[in-house]
Amino acid sequence: MKRLGHGVLVTFSLSTLDGEIAKIFEPHAPEPKKRLETLQKVKEAGFHTGIAFIPVLPFISDSLEQIEEMVKTAKEFGADYVFVGALTLYGIGKELYHKILEKRFPELLPKYERLFGVSGQPNKAYQLFLEKKAKKFCERYGVRYKVL
Repeated sequence: MKRLGHGVLVTFSLSTLDGEIAKIFEPHAPEPKKRLETLQKVKEAGFHTGIAFIPVLPFISDSLEQIEEMVKTAKEFGADYVFVGALTLYGIGKELYHKILEKRFPELLPKYERLFGVSGQPNKAYQLFLEKKAKKFCERYGVRYKVL
């Protein structure tokens, strides 16, 4: 088993870098810029930091440009690692998310139905796509993909 070789890791979760989109899906969370500024301060204090690009919002924050921008931004703010995770939709979370889509992005509902089917997770091909692209951009920008 690999060992980290150091102490505390501090991981910041972001589902988008777009402040307006963040307000829609995470209305009570600090805006992305504030989280990144805090990550930078934590890094400067000597901790290992990273970004959990979780959940990636299908058709909202999952374009190649957005994945690349997340990794590039992680590098700019001093993150040691980045990892991605697809959106999962179960129970009340699924109901709330679908209400937001109905109100703000109704054109995406059919796409979500195709991507998720009857599952609470997007199909495996989509999940592999996210991971493959994030790894590619991590290599490009010299950021570790995942913690280990």
